[in-house]
Amino acid sequence: MLKELLSATAIVLTFVIFVPYIRSIHRGHTRPHAFSWVIWALGTLVVFVAQLAAGGGLGAWPIGVSGVITGYVALLAYRKRTDRSIHRSDWVFLAVALAALPSWLFTSNPLWAVVILTGADLAGFGPTFRSAYARPHQERTRFYALAAARNAIVILALEAYSLTTVLFPAAVGVACLLLVAVIVWRRRTLARRAGGNRHDGGDAAQL
Repeated sequence: MLKELLSATAIVLTFVIFVPYIRSIHRGHTRPHAFSWVIWALGTLVVFVAQLAAGGGLGAWPIGVSGVITGYVALLAYRKRTDRSIHRSDWVFLAVALAALPSWLFTSNPLWAVVILTGADLAGFGPTFRSAYARPHQERTRFYALAAARNAIVILALEAYSLTTVLFPAAVGVACLLLVAVIVWRRRTLARRAGGNRHDGGDAAQL
């Protein structure tokens, strides 16, 4: 009963996380990087299948739901061209991730598929980390913080614990927390610089 409750909580939290984020994209307040979301959508859905094969049970379903919604965000980011700054490094991250996705087809062991796809998913954070560093106010810290909390609940909801079932949600949760730290740090850094510039300008005006 506890596992069912935790799984349901994680699924509900998934919608709680994504609905405001999607609304923010529609309003133009949030500008996700399409490359990251394409990588995350594909990798999450394949990991969901691998977790089911490894006996993840109810705990895997929040990952599946997240994969479907992530696919929608990727489509939305592409259609709205929310982040037009595509760099060469972004293509490298995308190529690495796409090269890793067929791993499920070449191994009968879901562990290796999850290991490779987790690495691909973490590579997907590359464009978003770069974008968040340059434009920290265009991402939502609350979204990634809640995503980390949701992944912790997902781990608790798993019916079988192994590297295959735990690695993906744990690694992505840590990456989300690191991204939140980068965004908060950059916002504070830019705010201090802006304050210093205003102060310097005021001193210059008094001269």
